[in-house]
Amino acid sequence: MTTLEILLPYYGDVALMQAAVRSVLAQSDPDWRLTVVDDGREPGVPEWFAELGDPRVRYFRNERNLGVTGNYRKCLGMAEHEYLVFMGTDDIMLPEYVATVRSILAQYPGVAMIQPGVEVIDGSGKPSSSLADEAKRRIYAPRQQGRVLMGGEDLAVSLLKGNWLYFPSICWRTDAVRTTGFRDNLEIIQDLALVIDLLQAGEQMVVDDVRVFQYRRHTVSISSKSAFSGTRFTEARRYFLDAADRLDAHGWPKAAKASRMHLSARIHALTLVPGAMRAGQWDGAKTLLRNATSTASRPR
Repeated sequence: MTTLEILLPYYGDVALMQAAVRSVLAQSDPDWRLTVVDDGREPGVPEWFAELGDPRVRYFRNERNLGVTGNYRKCLGMAEHEYLVFMGTDDIMLPEYVATVRSILAQYPGVAMIQPGVEVIDGSGKPSSSLADEAKRRIYAPRQQGRVLMGGEDLAVSLLKGNWLYFPSICWRTDAVRTTGFRDNLEIIQDLALVIDLLQAGEQMVVDDVRVFQYRRHTVSISSKSAFSGTRFTEARRYFLDAADRLDAHGWPKAAKASRMHLSARIHALTLVPGAMRAGQWDGAKTLLRNATSTASRPR
């Protein structure tokens, strides 16, 4: 069975990155390779990797900052194995992650995407639960136990109503991601766009309920920084409306309707309005309201 390629496009907190790397080193299944591509200039990082002494770990530092999408593309270009993971720089792989993913691949050979079970943690590593995560779990995620193979318009509709995936935990078939690629004009919603493109190409996803990954949700993430400004929702609305046109042309009218409505994204924007007002971000509050109340028209 193939070695699992773990890609870590790194930028930000050194201690959290080191915790992420240590969680990979602690995997019960040793058949993995970790490639870290450093898009920053934090001191001492190259030396820390040099001291690890594990031949399965590769470390590279970019000569210039490539940004989020640029660094993901570089990581993708360096992948040499059949399956890969774009791990978050502040997330944690529980010890059975690699073993679980490889067992799913043995059961479903050739599948393009695997979403294992995920536990959400806060900045200090403690279990956490936000309104968004509770909505994912209770409202939008499929009601299933064990492992389920999903795909087609039904899965697209489910995700466009409310994206219940956790991108850094997903295992991808490398050639499928390379064929589809990342979009130039997206950052926050790049993950959903990739999944929908793969579904339109006829690919499928295995969803498993065994929790083997910890997704860290805290206020210093890119998505959180842009929340009160409303920019993340402007990007999302642009994507949803463009996707709706493409889904209509693809012959998936239910998915197109769900994309035009993008109900969960609009509700989320609405819940942030009071916080933006308390923070004195009045322009952000107006942007959030505009994104929460508009569906069919495109942003100006």
